[in-house]
Amino acid sequence: MKNKNTDLSRRAFVANTAKAGLAVGLIGSSISDLLAKGVEIPENFPFSTGFSQNPLSYAYTALEPHIDARTMEIHYTKHAAAYASNLKDAAKEEGVDTSKPLENVLGSISKYSMKMRNNGGGHYNHELFWSIMAPNAGGKPEGKLMEAITTSFGSYEAFVTQFENAAKSRFGSGWAWLSVTAEKKLIVSSTPNQDNPLMDVAEVKGTPVLGLDVWEHAYYLHYQNRRPDYVSAFWNVINWKAVAERYQAAI
Repeated sequence: MKNKNTDLSRRAFVANTAKAGLAVGLIGSSISDLLAKGVEIPENFPFSTGFSQNPLSYAYTALEPHIDARTMEIHYTKHAAAYASNLKDAAKEEGVDTSKPLENVLGSISKYSMKMRNNGGGHYNHELFWSIMAPNAGGKPEGKLMEAITTSFGSYEAFVTQFENAAKSRFGSGWAWLSVTAEKKLIVSSTPNQDNPLMDVAEVKGTPVLGLDVWEHAYYLHYQNRRPDYVSAFWNVINWKAVAERYQAAI
């Protein structure tokens, strides 16, 4: 007769070995790396995104005068909240497990509906956007992030110019991004609507570490049609420490 304890021990060994193998496989991998390899992003992976809207870590007034309180309140409570709500509806309709990171859906977004693409992207993009801004922020990045920017773009100033051009020249609505590629290089790109570099439909793929919303609802109350002014003001609210942490996780 088969020994039940032996059988259970064998199962535990196999399970633990599989988990150990997955852990080794995740070392040095960014979210975009794993998605490209068809590996599911595990729960609690660094900077993975859930399906619910997180509370803002600062007041609506905190980013003034660069981003006004009324815009922040409407942007967060109306636009971003709607993406989160509609995303949950889409997930229910399409049988998505919302206990797992949203990135798993974004990495194969072409298999899902436009409702999922628009709202999944909208939710992810805004959750990142809120997290890389802070009051009394701005300045310049430091340490390894600054070294990587200099290596990738030639200088910090050249990076700023390229990023601003991406944001200003995006026709209609969309986003400008600083992302880490599979080769661990930094690259600037822009996407239309609520797309982002994690999506399998993106022209330029990578793990986003910095994103700027250039939809009109992000700036119109204060800047009206002056998108370039809004883009220039963005440098005053970037939390470079938060961006550096995302960069470190991505490499």
